[in-house]
Amino acid sequence: MTNPTEHALPANSTVESREGDFGCTVMDLRKLMELRSTDGVDQINVHYGGVMNLCSRLKTNPVEGLSGNPADLEKRKQVFGQNLIPPKKPKTFLELVWEALQDVTLIILEIAAIISLVLSFYRPPGEENKQCGLPVSSPEDEGEAEAGWIEGAAILFSVIIVVLVTAFNDWSKEKQFRGLQNRIEKEQKFAVIRNGHIIQLPVAEIVVGDIAQIKYGDLLPADGILIQGNDLKIDESSLTGESDHVKKSLERDPMLLSGTHVMEGSGRMVVTAVGINSQTGIIFTLLGANEGEEEEKKKKAKTQDGVALEIQPLNSQEGIDNEEKEKKAAKLPKKEKSVLQGKLTRLAVQIGKAGLIMSAITVLILILYFVIDNFVIHRRPWLSECTPIYIQYFVKFFIIGITVLVVAVPEGLPLAVTISLAYSVKKMMKDNNLVRHLDACETMGNATAICSDKTGTLTMNRMTVVQAYIGDTHYHQLPSPDVLVPKVLDLIVNGISINSAYTSKILPPEKEGGLPRQVGNKTECALLGFVTDLKQDYHAVRNEVPEEKLYKVYTFNSVRKSMSTVIEKPSGGYRMYSKGASEIILRKCNRILDKRGEVVPFKNKDRDEMVRTVIEPMASQGLRTLCIAYRDFNDGEPPWDNESEILTELTCIAVVGIEDPVRPEVPEAIAKCKRAGITVRMVTGDNINTARAIATKCGIVTPGDDFLCLEGKEFNRLIRNEKGEVEQEKLDKIWPKLRVLARSSPTDKHTLVKGIIDSTVGEQRQVVAVTGDGTNDGPALKKADVGFAMGIAGTDVAKEASDIILTDDNFTSIVKAVMWGRNVYDSISKFLQFQLTVNVVAVIVAFTGACITQDSPLKAVQMLWVNLIMDTFASLALATEPPTESLLKRRPYGRNKPLISRTMMKNILGHAVYQLTVIFFLVFAGEKFFDIDSGRKAPLHSPPSQHYTIIFNTFVLMQLFNEINSRKIHGERNVFAGIFRNLIFCSVVLGTFISQIIIVEFGGKPFSCTKLTLSQWFWCLFIGIGELLWGQIISTIPTQSLKFLKEAGHGTTKEEITKDAEGLDEIDHAEMELRRGQILWFRGLNRIQTQIDVINTFQTGASFKGVLKRQTMGQHLDVKHVPSSSYVTVAPVTSPPTTSVPAAVSSPTLGNQSGESVP
Repeated sequence: MTNPTEHALPANSTVESREGDFGCTVMDLRKLMELRSTDGVDQINVHYGGVMNLCSRLKTNPVEGLSGNPADLEKRKQVFGQNLIPPKKPKTFLELVWEALQDVTLIILEIAAIISLVLSFYRPPGEENKQCGLPVSSPEDEGEAEAGWIEGAAILFSVIIVVLVTAFNDWSKEKQFRGLQNRIEKEQKFAVIRNGHIIQLPVAEIVVGDIAQIKYGDLLPADGILIQGNDLKIDESSLTGESDHVKKSLERDPMLLSGTHVMEGSGRMVVTAVGINSQTGIIFTLLGANEGEEEEKKKKAKTQDGVALEIQPLNSQEGIDNEEKEKKAAKLPKKEKSVLQGKLTRLAVQIGKAGLIMSAITVLILILYFVIDNFVIHRRPWLSECTPIYIQYFVKFFIIGITVLVVAVPEGLPLAVTISLAYSVKKMMKDNNLVRHLDACETMGNATAICSDKTGTLTMNRMTVVQAYIGDTHYHQLPSPDVLVPKVLDLIVNGISINSAYTSKILPPEKEGGLPRQVGNKTECALLGFVTDLKQDYHAVRNEVPEEKLYKVYTFNSVRKSMSTVIEKPSGGYRMYSKGASEIILRKCNRILDKRGEVVPFKNKDRDEMVRTVIEPMASQGLRTLCIAYRDFNDGEPPWDNESEILTELTCIAVVGIEDPVRPEVPEAIAKCKRAGITVRMVTGDNINTARAIATKCGIVTPGDDFLCLEGKEFNRLIRNEKGEVEQEKLDKIWPKLRVLARSSPTDKHTLVKGIIDSTVGEQRQVVAVTGDGTNDGPALKKADVGFAMGIAGTDVAKEASDIILTDDNFTSIVKAVMWGRNVYDSISKFLQFQLTVNVVAVIVAFTGACITQDSPLKAVQMLWVNLIMDTFASLALATEPPTESLLKRRPYGRNKPLISRTMMKNILGHAVYQLTVIFFLVFAGEKFFDIDSGRKAPLHSPPSQHYTIIFNTFVLMQLFNEINSRKIHGERNVFAGIFRNLIFCSVVLGTFISQIIIVEFGGKPFSCTKLTLSQWFWCLFIGIGELLWGQIISTIPTQSLKFLKEAGHGTTKEEITKDAEGLDEIDHAEMELRRGQILWFRGLNRIQTQIDVINTFQTGASFKGVLKRQTMGQHLDVKHVPSSSYVTVAPVTSPPTTSVPAAVSSPTLGNQSGESVP
């Protein structure tokens, strides 16, 4: 093609030397893409001389595409930009450290430690000690007293360690999220023509000038102009807020915008704007996706009418900071949290309150005892010179109290959850589950129902035509071409080759002797394979009738359930080929071809006869039946837009039976689901007989069951009232027995999922997982507790709406997800069982010790060490247990099952009894038993005693062996089963043991430890190992006999859910945000209109309301778990521009999530 660069360029375009090679600049194209419908068409025709001319200016061929020459691609990226929106910067390690330091308990500890440090340097003269009523320290204690600062310093040091560990965990978590996000982005590919070949290209690689193939279900990755389109309809609501689908055609509206969804049809477009120059990119830039521009904007923010328009930075769609999402997800008041989150929050609050009360009482008792003992009993006066000493005592008491609090609060819980989820997500990748939302992984463990598609999930999605009915003959094996009349053969070949997407093709096998590769729509590939089996060549037909020559295409959609293509006949007039579900097409046929290829009438009774003798037998063998038909229009041009008139009076050519074999591993997977208490339902668009046959092969229904198999129509008739509204009561009678829903529309699927979730029939609410691949499955995927999208066959829209992407489209991967989900739940329960035992014991020991001996047997630093091992390391060890098949042998826990079962409660209390007995024995009789000096009632700065070192050592060793007990939570006897499969666990236990030896032997004053003899070490170890034996005794006591045990950590009850959700009929947080936002916007809108520069961008297209809607709905399909990240503020300003009022939006960490300041 020529390159008419000299064409009349738009007057305002300044072609720089760098851009001179292309016939238009970035700004020209940006301005062009801001126009809509006829304005756009005029601009293309007047300024660029039509679309073809625009292609030649961009040096691209509308049929062959770009050459793919690396230098050319690089140059295009330099001139027109890359197709990615720069992500938000991740938090630095220091920022994360600062966040970890905000923890209240840590702050209190720091303050106490600093006071303790300062006071430790104050030395009152010895004789005053007598007056102050304190024991006089002996000369050898003087050196030790000098080291009084060590405790304060050690506490500060421990705090630093805890902070660093927390920050490191957050940092690695964020890194994993980024990796996951990148992985999701890399997965997103788009069909682009380069060098005449269609290739799947990662979205970020698309450049201006590329020719992209667009089809039903695509999410457009860049802006472009339509070159050729068939029946193309686009959902532009994400940009404009208008929900009606927009028809696109070369004559009326060829402008295609990034971020919009293709709802129907197919076509080709030339890419004209990518990345931050595309319409979506412009909006992101406007709303400050790039921090740098944001800063400049703030400086420039004009104040007109005394209004500063401040726009908060927005997460870009590509680089959405998942970490932020998680934080917000945890803080936002949702209608219902994820099951685990809800239970954990409640439990943590309960424990926190108990800890606070205990620590307050401890401090009170210590202070009161000291005051009463000194000033009431011994009647000592309060001397001013003694004040610092008294304060030192009070600080010591305060530190003990805080330590009790630190040990009582299980801050390791969030860490355990994070580690467990992150670990599972990483491993699930290997099991073909790409998790998009973390909590989906854990919700999956509670799933009670799975609604699965048939094609590709339960079956192999490798379609082949195995039977055919042509010219009054039912061929059970494929006929050879010479049996068929040439005229009929010709009609079959043309009817299939022309009336299927030209992107569907059959390629030679990758390995010799393998099966041919099917590319594109698998059903169409089966038909093309049929053409090849008839020794015909579909390529030849397609070359004769290229896509440009197709006169009109009615593409397949879920309403039509058929596809038709119209071509002009050489002799004049038109011919339309149709194909679709056999019962739908046959209803529209009034003629059929007979044995000789002659057209004969086809009446209703013939149709019924054919359904009975041909279609039902095929369907009962699990075959999908498709009918191929045609119609000629010889008298003038019919009204193409009136479909009901066009798609009638067809002539049936043939009916074929397509086999899609069940995946060999599916029946076993479904049997596992049944054992695990999960009901599998099949929801398919296929005919009921085919569906029933496949369901029987899979084991979803077994002969003799009284389960229901319904068609969509019948299902709707049973659940709707006269007004056509769905009635929950009617639905509740159907769904418990329903196993197969055939000929269903996406709406039926959504109705079923919503009905099961909202149902109150069972004792607990159902947790539903759904699979989907089509664009229209979006609503059902979002409504479900967990939405699975197909990685191979799924459309972008389905993937956007889903929580987990199945990278191999296989049902067995869902079962693996269930296993991982249950494992997460169990891991957290194991950790809780371990942690709570330590908490109970440590709190009681510190409390009673403080009350009886005025000093906690476990010192602050020792407590912090215990806290560190039991929080950080134990969460690492217990949260990374690999799942086992036995997880699938029990029923799901369900929403209301408490986190801490009675068996666990028995274990917690049982082990606490053992540990407390041992420790109290050692505290009050240990010195006699070991024949050493007592450590009780030691003076303020006394050296560490062997007595208290033994107590500390025994305590830690008991926790260590109890950690092994905690590996089992269902009362199993063998606690060592599979212990060597978990290397992390083994290394943590070993590491802790070695650290403990080092602390005791070399810890000295900071850890309040002193060296122990070998026999003392053996006694400590012996008592620790006693934990394992005691564990066996506990597991012999039947839980049923202990009626007094309570469970803890319940989920939300049904009543609470319904109370919270009243009037919240499926209102996502984003929608509520939107409503609040709209009021705000309407108030501010008049003033904002003065911001001409902002409005200009939207002159012709997206209204502000649309942009707000776009942003408030964030990634509007992710809305289930991820609250919108929009912070848009309009702050009134009365003062001069220099002091513009900052946007009243708190940072996400502060918890104000509405993100609005209302003027």
